[in-house]
Amino acid sequence: MLREYPEAKTALKHRSALQLLIATILSAQCTDERVNVVTMELFRKYKTAADFAAAAPNELETEIHSVGFFRQKTRSIIQCCKDIVEEHGNRVPDTIEELTSLRGVGRKTANVVLSNVHGRPAVVVDTHVKRVALRLGLTRNTDPDRIEQDIMRLLPGDYWSPFSGALILHGRAVCAARKPRCQACVVENLCPSSTA
Repeated sequence: MLREYPEAKTALKHRSALQLLIATILSAQCTDERVNVVTMELFRKYKTAADFAAAAPNELETEIHSVGFFRQKTRSIIQCCKDIVEEHGNRVPDTIEELTSLRGVGRKTANVVLSNVHGRPAVVVDTHVKRVALRLGLTRNTDPDRIEQDIMRLLPGDYWSPFSGALILHGRAVCAARKPRCQACVVENLCPSSTA
């Protein structure tokens, strides 16, 4: 899997930990491509956590409307950025504990930031990782936190980030939710769910 996707990194465009944090919050139930279109304008206007914390909710809702769930995402972004300003000196934290203490930030979002900005080993469990891990028999769990733990137990830490990144890309390109392309799968011979 790692040979097939050697450069597996997030497709979310960012120049800082804050930008990736915001983009990841926006990416829930949305494509990275759509998020990248929205953040291109958003990051020109809002440059710091203080800028986002002070945003007028109705204005931010309008600016992110096209990513879906815009009211909840607006609340999460504003609350998260208030926490960054008030509790972390306007600096995005760099530990899983501190990141997940921010309102609106779960383990997936925290792990995206840790892995892609700080180069820390982390297992990012999104819908693609969940689906591919279940199909490959890497887990029997459906809870993302448990899937994360199962993958962490299977692999040394150095492989967590690249492997979860590869699973994401594989889930998008080959192991689709409705019509998996098993005949194009590099691990088809190992997959208990293969239809090829």
